[in-house]
Amino acid sequence: MGLFSFIKEAGEKLFGGSSAQAAAAPEDLNAKAGSAIETYIGAQNLGVSDVKVKFDGTSGAVTVTGVAPTQAAKEKVTLCCGNVASVQSVDNQMSVTNPEPEAQYHDVVRGDTLSAIAKKYYGDANKYPVIFEANKPMLTSPDKIYPGQKLRIPAQ
Repeated sequence: MGLFSFIKEAGEKLFGGSSAQAAAAPEDLNAKAGSAIETYIGAQNLGVSDVKVKFDGTSGAVTVTGVAPTQAAKEKVTLCCGNVASVQSVDNQMSVTNPEPEAQYHDVVRGDTLSAIAKKYYGDANKYPVIFEANKPMLTSPDKIYPGQKLRIPAQ
């Protein structure tokens, strides 16, 4: 699957930069950030197990390990990690119980809609629900995408 790049300033705000945090040791902050991302992944109910997340705040790099039941679940874990503010790259080293072909990815830019993205990849704007479903539960509404977000585009 490889290393995926993300926009560091875009995404869920799971951890902030308060002055109390600034006084903590970097390794403590990295451990807390990794734990926050693990909790976020767990809240998505993707059926993954033994998830461990290492975060390096200096580089914005996340390394995730564990076991995913499907390729889609593994890819959603990558998106959970990468679509978090302060994360710039994700190295997903999870194993997959039932391997499948990998999906494509799309980086959302200003003015994008799921319909426009569906038209680009599938030739049919009305196939936007396929993309929406492929990115649930991270997406809660087809209208709630934002620039800098990375989306899974499953094969037709």
